[in-house]
Amino acid sequence: MKADPAPKPSIVVLASGSGTNLQALIDASRERDYPGEIIAVGCNKPDAFALERAAQANIPTFVVNHKNHGSREEFDGALMAELRRYNPDLIVLAGFMRILTSDFVHAFRGKMLNIHPSLLPAYTGLNTHQRVLEAGDRVHGVSVHFVTEELDGGPVIAQAEVPVHAGDTADSLAERVQEQEHLLYPIVVRWFCEGRIQLGSDHVLFDGQPLAEPMRLSQD
Repeated sequence: MKADPAPKPSIVVLASGSGTNLQALIDASRERDYPGEIIAVGCNKPDAFALERAAQANIPTFVVNHKNHGSREEFDGALMAELRRYNPDLIVLAGFMRILTSDFVHAFRGKMLNIHPSLLPAYTGLNTHQRVLEAGDRVHGVSVHFVTEELDGGPVIAQAEVPVHAGDTADSLAERVQEQEHLLYPIVVRWFCEGRIQLGSDHVLFDGQPLAEPMRLSQD
């Protein structure tokens, strides 16, 4: 009798908006050899289109509306309770626009990834595309990192570069950065599900070895 295959690592994706990175992850997870399975999608906004994307893919959804909670701590407690129900191996933040409390981050340390539209540690926070243009930078990009207590400050796993063209606007630059997000995030999630990346004390372990600098995808 043939043994059942081992279950794939389980993933919960958290999103706040349209969910384009979620869609990239859904599409990747449908590939036969993809090593992870998205078991739920959670949002803090009940009208987020990410919920529709999940429904179209027959993925369970849940909403923890931040407007129904009086504090960040209360919201995070409710979100944590939902996540505990699913007990995922990995939590993927995909345009999840909430700053999480230290207790929440600590509870899921080493099991939570985020994607940020800049070459971290440059340009943490919001409006990265406009800030890059105002600074006159020639290269922009995207970073995938482990989530720690410091906002956009967790150890970076991988980055993709995007050239800044003459005449670029924040919107045109954002569009090209997003193309790289959709390529990079499924790759890093794959590595996690394969057990290739882990969070050390303050650094990334890749195949058991400390990563001296982020993996880098260059784009001409």
